[in-house]
Amino acid sequence: MQLQDILYSQGFGTRRVCAGLIQQGWVSVANPNSSCESVVCTDATADFEPDGLVFNVQGANWPYHEKAYLILHKPAGTECSQKPSTYPSIYTLLPPPLRQRPTKSAIQGVQAVGRLDQDTTGMLLLSDDGQFIHRMSSPKKHIPKVYRVTAKHAVDQGQIDRLLSGVVLDDDPRPVKAVSCTLLNKSILELTLTDGKYHQVKRMLAAVGNRVESLHRSKIGGLALPDDLAPGRWRWLGRSEMDLLVAGSGN
Repeated sequence: MQLQDILYSQGFGTRRVCAGLIQQGWVSVANPNSSCESVVCTDATADFEPDGLVFNVQGANWPYHEKAYLILHKPAGTECSQKPSTYPSIYTLLPPPLRQRPTKSAIQGVQAVGRLDQDTTGMLLLSDDGQFIHRMSSPKKHIPKVYRVTAKHAVDQGQIDRLLSGVVLDDDPRPVKAVSCTLLNKSILELTLTDGKYHQVKRMLAAVGNRVESLHRSKIGGLALPDDLAPGRWRWLGRSEMDLLVAGSGN
């Protein structure tokens, strides 16, 4: 694969822009299987095996990924939108190449897998793989998502029972229920859901006569938000972590 095409596939601009970066000496290439240091390459048409390739563009190392699979610790006060209305977009937390990766659709770059409200924190997945996004966000796949909910009022057993048996939301006559609900203290509970309706946790708590004060998503499938991933930070997902995402879904 030509070096200019590799850079283009990773979101470093048009092929002409990528060729210019290479020809101006801004790109060096190294293979992780080699002990050799990175070597500057000024030939935009030079061929490389992309798998396992690590290249450096203007001083920043970048590993080649055919598809992008990311985990982000979403901070409060951010919107999961490319065009936010009030708060900063979560996409500003990502480097430009991830926001510019070419796709077959009209939308460019990685996309959030579902959305979290602006005041909700925690685990958010992003990808440019449409099939992955659909698989992880579709309620038919029954991917469990775990939330830590701080309620305004003390949660009693009756409210827990209703959350587990199902409550009716105003946009769907069918009851929506939690897979599990564990009371951590009198006003904090851990709630597991497999569907993702708009403002679902907040509306479910309101339906049982309570109110969400804060909301944090801690787990998707079998993958928990890493303790060392600070709010506002992101990283690539590994193969073992990808496998954990579908754990417990029954698919």
